[in-house]
Amino acid sequence: MVCDSRGRPLIILLSEGQMSDYKGAALIIDVFSKAKVLLGDKGYDADWFRAGLVDSRIAVCIPSKANPEVPIPHDTALYRQRYKIENMFGKFKDWRHIHTHYDRWAYTFMSAISTAATVIFWIN
Repeated sequence: MVCDSRGRPLIILLSEGQMSDYKGAALIIDVFSKAKVLLGDKGYDADWFRAGLVDSRIAVCIPSKANPEVPIPHDTALYRQRYKIENMFGKFKDWRHIHTHYDRWAYTFMSAISTAATVIFWIN
């Protein structure tokens, strides 16, 4: 298990590109128990996913999809902070080794992502 600098466990799920976001999250929803807030994009908008998070007493900040019958409110100020996550994924695209997926095994690919994230953090 990987831990952050404070000893808290970090959970990383590496899935195939065709897997939908909330189906991947369903695989690790039990690990979210220590989280206070889950910040996700519209890809995570599913009633069963929201209900599972609410049952775990996790505040949900996920906007509704484009055309729901009843829009679900979310914290817009908190949601604006997602740009930090999106910018990090955008910076990964600058690393040819990562965006072309040369690695054959998932653990090698994750080590490349970890190295890139460390360098990007160090440069900025």
